[in-house]
Amino acid sequence: MSSSKNQGSSWKRFKQIVSILRKHHIQKGMDPVKLRLILEDLGPTYVKIGQIMSTRQDVFSQRYCEELVKLRSSVTPLPYETILEVLESQYRQAPSEIFETIDEVPLGSASIAQVHAATLKDGRKVVIKVQRPGIYKEMEEDVELIRKAVKILNLSETLTSIVDMDTVVDEFWTTAQQEMDFRHEAASAKRFKEMYADVQYIGAPTIVDAYTTSHVLVMEYIGGIEIDDIVTLDKEGYARSEICEKLAYNYVNQIIDVGFFHADPHAGNLRIDEGKIVWIDFGMMGELTPRDRDLMKQGVRSLVNRDSALLVETILTLGTSNKEIDHAKFTVEMDRFMNKYINMSLSDINLPQMVQEMFAICHQYAIMLPKGISMLARSLITIEGTMRVLDPKTNIMQVLSSYEMELLNINWNRKLKSMLVKAVEAGEDSIELPIHAKHLMEALQKGQLKVNLNLLGSEVPLANLDRMINRIVVCILIASLLLGSSVICTTNMHPKLLGIPLLGVFGFLIAFGMSLWLFVKMLFLHQKNKPF
Repeated sequence: MSSSKNQGSSWKRFKQIVSILRKHHIQKGMDPVKLRLILEDLGPTYVKIGQIMSTRQDVFSQRYCEELVKLRSSVTPLPYETILEVLESQYRQAPSEIFETIDEVPLGSASIAQVHAATLKDGRKVVIKVQRPGIYKEMEEDVELIRKAVKILNLSETLTSIVDMDTVVDEFWTTAQQEMDFRHEAASAKRFKEMYADVQYIGAPTIVDAYTTSHVLVMEYIGGIEIDDIVTLDKEGYARSEICEKLAYNYVNQIIDVGFFHADPHAGNLRIDEGKIVWIDFGMMGELTPRDRDLMKQGVRSLVNRDSALLVETILTLGTSNKEIDHAKFTVEMDRFMNKYINMSLSDINLPQMVQEMFAICHQYAIMLPKGISMLARSLITIEGTMRVLDPKTNIMQVLSSYEMELLNINWNRKLKSMLVKAVEAGEDSIELPIHAKHLMEALQKGQLKVNLNLLGSEVPLANLDRMINRIVVCILIASLLLGSSVICTTNMHPKLLGIPLLGVFGFLIAFGMSLWLFVKMLFLHQKNKPF
């Protein structure tokens, strides 16, 4: 019974989606503005997916990413009674037994959760982040419908030809699942707070573990001043240039030294409270592996040394592609990219423009970068915008210049450890080499040896070779028919047509038809590169 009910609900939702797509005339094609409007009409689930999509410039073109950033985060607030019901179901007791007061008017209402200010029984001021009831099931159903729509509407070609959209949707769904488990956000907030516990000018809210669940997050209330409220900051006597420099320095530190960074550093997630820059909302965090950080430093070294080959190697090592890359053309593009920025000082570089150009090149050659790198690219652009409002004179690249020596230095300790591990592995392999050789010879003697050969870039030459062989075969058949028909015509074979053996006439006609067919193929279809 429940299964048929679910199917009915899915069918109803599917018809609603189809009606919205018709409303926006999806059959006439897609463009960035139309996609944004469609996602807004489809509701909170699709708004969240669109926001995640906007962080992947390596997957979607720059036009789409810039437009999807405009998606509205705020949605219609839930009734206060619904919030109380969720709290009671999570705590299995009346919210009044835990909270002294809960503000009925929410501080914010987003696609996944709603936030209310409250006071605990012990007097502590807190913020309650309450997940919308049924949002997980709603998103799960919508994601399944998206997969079906991808196949029906062929959205892969509409949006991008780089990746399989099913893979992209899976990644988005994984990210959304993590964001819907507030215990994951609580762990990120505690990790961030511990990392910068000794930094006097950086802060983060304290998580109230006793009342935090997978659907409810309770944390310390942070008042203070919004970081883009420049009027109040000036009135309170804050030096905005100093705040901006410290913010940039801390963010660069998150990326280079720690490899764990806030992936959504817009002004709404930053406060100035009691002289501290306080980061809030840790639902979207990025992480870089030591390998990715080392490769990023290698990329900087390649830019400084004007080594385009090393830069190409770095990008290809970081990224993946599901189609063949023209390395020569890609190298030329990277040369052009470097020549544009190589003579500039770091403080003169427009970071958003540089990042977007780099991702445009990767998009052009179907190179998909790791999730952490793509999140970092979007977050750098976001924090640059936040800093520009706070103090237009400060450039994050100026702060990055103070890290220049660290970026260019090699971590010899890690390098020596890596070399030692490789040396041990090489020694083990050399000991086992005779055994492997013996097994190889035994397989060869028994006829069990198989070789899988994959020649990179061989598809086009092999297709041309196959086309040439086909033509040779056709030519041989034509020659054979002509030769055989000529021999038959010298005989007295019956029946005859105009005194010529009929079989010989048929042979000539078939040879003529095949010759005409071959001529047409070579003259017209060869220009379209169609094999025959």
